Amino acid sequence: MATIQKRGNSYRIRAFCGYTASGRQIEKTKTWKPDLGMTERQIEKELDRQKVLFEESCRGASVQDANIKFERFAVQWFDEYAKPNLRTRTVDRYKQYTGRAYAAIGGLRLDKISSRHIQAFIKNLQEPDIKTGGGALAPKTVRGYLSFISTIFDYAVKQDMIKDNPCRRVILPPLKQKPRDCYSLEEAQRFLELLEKEPMPFRVFFTLAIYGGFRKGELLGLEWKDIDFDSCVITIRRTSLYSNTKHGTFTDTTKTKQSQRSLKLPAAVFDLLREYRIKQNEERLRLADKWQDMDRLFTAWNGAPMGTSTPLKWLDAFFERTGMRRVTIHSFRHLNASLLINAGVDIKTVSASLGHSETSTTLNIYAHTFAQAQARAADAIGDALALKKDIKKAGT
Repeated sequence: MATIQKRGNSYRIRAFCGYTASGRQIEKTKTWKPDLGMTERQIEKELDRQKVLFEESCRGASVQDANIKFERFAVQWFDEYAKPNLRTRTVDRYKQYTGRAYAAIGGLRLDKISSRHIQAFIKNLQEPDIKTGGGALAPKTVRGYLSFISTIFDYAVKQDMIKDNPCRRVILPPLKQKPRDCYSLEEAQRFLELLEKEPMPFRVFFTLAIYGGFRKGELLGLEWKDIDFDSCVITIRRTSLYSNTKHGTFTDTTKTKQSQRSLKLPAAVFDLLREYRIKQNEERLRLADKWQDMDRLFTAWNGAPMGTSTPLKWLDAFFERTGMRRVTIHSFRHLNASLLINAGVDIKTVSASLGHSETSTTLNIYAHTFAQAQARAADAIGDALALKKDIKKAGT
């Protein structure tokens, strides 16, 4: 909001025009002198008009400090915005995008980067990398690059450094939905049978993955205080993740607020958990002061949180030993969702069970599974109606 100060026979108009890249406030001033013979009413009216015009010109002039280059501003953005506000894994992922992004537009001024510059970069990402010999990036990865760049431009807009985010007009490649690969019911039953001969920690880990549909980080973040043996309920409160910037495994909040949830599981799962707790207590007593009592279900040999890559390494070795079809750890989450959907569980309940923030997320991911379940339901109704018709014919 502009301010006006009378200075003799003239007026000084001062307006706020945003901040510099370093956070310094920008102010502009203008002196206006009324023409001779103007009445007080005319001066007041014209002064208001001059103030509005000056404010508008200042908003346009706020881009003057946008001569900072993209790479330099991005480094400031990581310190000022990303680290205090974004999840550690998100910051890590954005750091991975800096190399190619800086090479493409890092040397350009913020106010000179257009949608065409960014569109050309997006096109380049979809082509094989001649320098490294790498292939074209997947559409999801390309979207990650644009998200990184767009977030930085959004910050610049909010700081009144530029008026517009050029990423808003960029066209992205369409996402190709891949079928969700998971075990059939028969394969899942065989997997559980083979698990009975495996070490207890991994037997429990993958049993919970199937019955609870939990994410890997959620499982690794489980503590014994999250297990309610009386009501057979498991509560997800945290995740255990890996970060290069944090130099290893760390504990974080759940992916979204909705990911904090409580699920009731079969009593047989809790019988297995009781057996596991007894074995873990025996190991804790055996190691005595060498044991790090951190209350985690899944631990390293000394009680410290299990490494985030440990379950996958074990699973790969399991496939080699047993000859079972290879799937990912996340496939057991898809298996859980498929079992719920095919059992006729409503979309809202499935979404809540998986910890999705929106039911639309569940529908988008499992659209094909829902369609198959709906088709089977339609066939069942058709069979029932046909049966009644045959009965009526038989009675005539």
